Amino acid sequence: MVIRFCAKKATDVMNVSSFLLVLAASMLAMVFAGGSHNVLEKDDSGTSFSSEVETPIADHEDMEEENDSMNMIVQVGDRTFTATLEENGAVDALVDILEQEPLTIQMRDYSGFEKVGSLGVNLPANDQYMTTQIGDLVLYQGNQVVMFYGSNSWSYTRIGRIDDLTDWKKALGQGDVLVTFSLADQ
Repeated sequence: MVIRFCAKKATDVMNVSSFLLVLAASMLAMVFAGGSHNVLEKDDSGTSFSSEVETPIADHEDMEEENDSMNMIVQVGDRTFTATLEENGAVDALVDILEQEPLTIQMRDYSGFEKVGSLGVNLPANDQYMTTQIGDLVLYQGNQVVMFYGSNSWSYTRIGRIDDLTDWKKALGQGDVLVTFSLADQ
């Protein structure tokens, strides 16, 4: 859209610019907040007046992508956790494996902040440098699953994240653990 105007002096340009900026900000606020708002307008003679504009409240579901995330069950000893999986090639390949049968891995402790276990196969990796957090599940070197109960900065492919960290550190404990990964019922 092109708006043409004739400015007689520099202050007219500033007034129009300021008006357009305020109008744009008001419109954005209305879209996100919804409800009734007063908008400053000008008539043909240049006289300012305020009018009330009714806007619907933006539907939160329409503003976000649909959440069709896939979940995985992580069984550590006698404790069960749910993880929300990422959307990437590594996860797609892991899901293909888990659709056949659950995967049980002996995981060893590494440096007091993570458990590491070999998958026995290579998955597509898309490593990115990141700082992991407690509960992160990542792929390391394309063939090892790493579960964090501490933090580390390195290049990994993100697989997912444990949803509820209650007793996560306790379940992983000291030393090696036997972990079974399976798909959650959808």
